[in-house]
Amino acid sequence: MRTKALIISITFSLVLLVSTSFGQRISGIVTSSNDGLPLPGATIMLKGTQIGTVANMNGRYAIEIDSLHKTLVFAFIGFETEEIKVKGRTTINVNLQEDNTSLQEIVIRGVATQNEVQMTSCVAQITKGGKHKMGNRRNFAMGMECEVADYDINQQFNTEGYTAIHENGFKKVSMNPLSTFSIDVDAASYSNMRRYINNGNLPPIDAVRIEEMINYFTYEYAQPKGDDPFSINTELAACPWNKDNYLLHVGLQGKKLDMDELPPSNIVFLLDVSGSMSDLNKLPLLKSSLKLLVDQLRSEDRVAIVVYAGSSGLVLPSTPGNQKQTILKSLNKLNAGGSTAGGSGLKLAYKVAEENFMENGNNRIVLATDGDFNIGQSSNAEMERLIEKEREKGIAISVLGFGMGNYKDDKMEIIADKGNGNYSYIDNLQEAKKVLVNEFGGTLFTIAKDVKFQLEFNPANVAEYRLIGYENRILNSEDFDNDKKDAGEMGAGHTVTALYEIVPAKKSNETKTLKYQNTTLSQSAVASNDLITLKLRYKQPDGFKSKLIERVVKNELIDVNATSNNFRYSASVAEFGMLLRDSEFKGTATFDTARELAKGSKGEDEEGYRGEMIRLIKSAALLKDGSALK
Repeated sequence: MRTKALIISITFSLVLLVSTSFGQRISGIVTSSNDGLPLPGATIMLKGTQIGTVANMNGRYAIEIDSLHKTLVFAFIGFETEEIKVKGRTTINVNLQEDNTSLQEIVIRGVATQNEVQMTSCVAQITKGGKHKMGNRRNFAMGMECEVADYDINQQFNTEGYTAIHENGFKKVSMNPLSTFSIDVDAASYSNMRRYINNGNLPPIDAVRIEEMINYFTYEYAQPKGDDPFSINTELAACPWNKDNYLLHVGLQGKKLDMDELPPSNIVFLLDVSGSMSDLNKLPLLKSSLKLLVDQLRSEDRVAIVVYAGSSGLVLPSTPGNQKQTILKSLNKLNAGGSTAGGSGLKLAYKVAEENFMENGNNRIVLATDGDFNIGQSSNAEMERLIEKEREKGIAISVLGFGMGNYKDDKMEIIADKGNGNYSYIDNLQEAKKVLVNEFGGTLFTIAKDVKFQLEFNPANVAEYRLIGYENRILNSEDFDNDKKDAGEMGAGHTVTALYEIVPAKKSNETKTLKYQNTTLSQSAVASNDLITLKLRYKQPDGFKSKLIERVVKNELIDVNATSNNFRYSASVAEFGMLLRDSEFKGTATFDTARELAKGSKGEDEEGYRGEMIRLIKSAALLKDGSALK
């Protein structure tokens, strides 16, 4: 039986419910019949029960069944639901057919913790004005019933906080020959955007930071050689969304380190256990996520746990990383309740970190919260001053964001930015694994700090340029040589990618743009085939004086089809971001062109993250205009 429905899931964590009475294990992969790509996040339910799981990033799943229930139900956004009888098989691979019907039904689903069923599902009928009437209707896919009050899906995120983004525009090289900015390795905007789309909504435009979307993905850059901790990689081709312009791709590859090369860590978990953290996708997911991090700790590492709600307190004094059961026991005891004394929690966490400071080690606070600081040290300016003061002592702070509804992205971004740390948004356990396991070194271990770019454009070859994203990382030209000016940090193994859209220049000796002076190009500039001179400054993690690296990029255009997957995939992400923002600079970009560009440059995609974005583009197109892509 196939049922046409558009299913959008809120997946709080990746879960496989296991019961000792279940005797048969079924596994397989869920893919699209259209292109054969895996469907990460597809739901697999045992019909007639509340037993279920979701497919991982490669579309793979595993579930145990009992002797009474022999039918599995497979469902995914934009696809027809499929019911399959087991019939003694242990492997069931499923190709779901695409469903191009309009967005008429939304299934909101919560997946429970591993050994306890806490799943709820409701069918929401969309009515005029965005109201969703949820009644006591049976969910055909899940075999469940529920009853809730009227619910306005458009109001559920109306208290979330985002800093306004004013997109970078084109700058004339004759007036602004230098472009200076700080690197950004944060990736919170991408997973937060994913949460919105998976919940059946397009994200607010200020939640879309294109540089963070681009830097969510890793790219295949050359490993660094010599003394510098990273390599610089560039490509130049026609801009996919404006064929008259160029697109310059600049990528940094941080040096990869083995675990035995990493310095010891002094980590303080600063955990928000206030009442706002009681939802399944907040404190329960937070605890499951940090358990993954605890598993990575070594005997030379140490962990303390500070919590805050109505007040703050030390739950676990600094403990060796090999005492995992002691650490996990403290995590498991945590419950949510009370108000949010974020300021006192920050102060206590810094105090504990300083008392256990490791010389030549990684001293870091890991703040996990929905960002709702509403008592004490609550203003952004106060938090900035506190964190800037403490970072000078060598204590960094990274931020893990959780939840929705009252999510305060603006405050968490400030904390990580000013605290020389990373900012990630954890929307499911797979994302926690990506951040805290797959990218463990880059998340927690800094190989270079205060990393700044400065590009000098040759006016003989470039008329105008636009940096895509990085709006909150722009620096003044004089900040580049100022070693007191804070900038971004580079983690072990991290990649950082930046894109410039460039308007090529017509050859000329002189540009008359000002009333009182003319800008005359030198003969060397006119004769040169230089496009830019790229400068980069960085400091060693424990250093105070920066080192300068300089590269020249030639005005040598290559065909887009001859560019690397790095170039084309990053361009597809930029297109997607501009479409989500409805950017005035999106040119000819469409969801279809962004998706096709991504499909053609996906590469091996071992973890499935790139394939997932291809699905998100299609879902966003459905949400934008109600029509499916080809």
